Amino acid sequence: MIIDIHSHFFPKLSQAEAAALNRATAPWLKIGADARFGDIYIDEKPFRPVYDALWDGKARLETLDQQGLDVQVVCATPVMFAYAEPIAKAAAWNQRMNDLGTEFCAADPKRLKVLAQVPLQDIDAACKEVSRVKQNGHVGVQIGNHVGDKSLNDEGILEFLNHCAAENMPVLVHPWDMMGDVRMEKWMLKWLVSMPAETQLGALSLILSGAMERLSPDLKICFAHGGGSLPYLIGRVDNAWTHRDIVREDCPNLPSSYLNRLWVDSAVFDPDALLFLVKKMGEDKVMLGSDAPFPLGEQQIGSLIENSSLQAAAKQKILGGNAAHFFAI
Repeated sequence: MIIDIHSHFFPKLSQAEAAALNRATAPWLKIGADARFGDIYIDEKPFRPVYDALWDGKARLETLDQQGLDVQVVCATPVMFAYAEPIAKAAAWNQRMNDLGTEFCAADPKRLKVLAQVPLQDIDAACKEVSRVKQNGHVGVQIGNHVGDKSLNDEGILEFLNHCAAENMPVLVHPWDMMGDVRMEKWMLKWLVSMPAETQLGALSLILSGAMERLSPDLKICFAHGGGSLPYLIGRVDNAWTHRDIVREDCPNLPSSYLNRLWVDSAVFDPDALLFLVKKMGEDKVMLGSDAPFPLGEQQIGSLIENSSLQAAAKQKILGGNAAHFFAI
């Protein structure tokens, strides 16, 4: 069975629905006259060109058939998170987005599985929503790698992660709201440079803060885009931990020793990078992830793994076996 654990959806949100949350920042969808292509807008500004597989579950199933996928896990486009909004509005918004995610997957619930989004700016509300959506069939939850200036080692976020572990709800951490100044404004540099850095920042905030010692060993947590830059720079982190006391003051063990508690997806787009990723993380900790249906995603989903020099048993795990265990699919 081939399972893609990282793909996105965006519902048919009107401009009025977005404005009810926040006219300046909330996203909405403008579908073209042909009903096949459109754009995500923020206020009056186009944010991203998209096509019907993003908002139409039946169209998504057609792409699954074309790509030879058995199951695809879908989650919100991160611009939908609404972490900066007042909790009363944000809680209602997240509930609505999660219900729309269920509607999207209703095209075939056996092949389309959905992750929830939560109002992570309010931990009680976020935990409540995780418990609600579990009863509705969501197979996990997607969160951003930070909420404003709070990283994943924030005590409230740790409480949330432990709640997810208790509910047996796996977590996908997706970078968003990326760091950057005017030097990042062209050539999608925020997506090409800042996104991998944000992912590493999120993971290291858990490791170097000592938070991994306080997280339940039952927590299943996956970092998108191959873990960003973390797997490739963990040697630098270990070296710093070994030789600088200010790096190891809160982290009792060698940073790389915590990698066996993390999962990553395979969205690295380079055969040598994939082989290194599997060697560093272990073949049980990497799962097929495409980032579909966006242009920066894998266009022939799974081809990087299938065409790699990995052993057949490892390919089988990464293409679906690991995901079936992670999400209990």
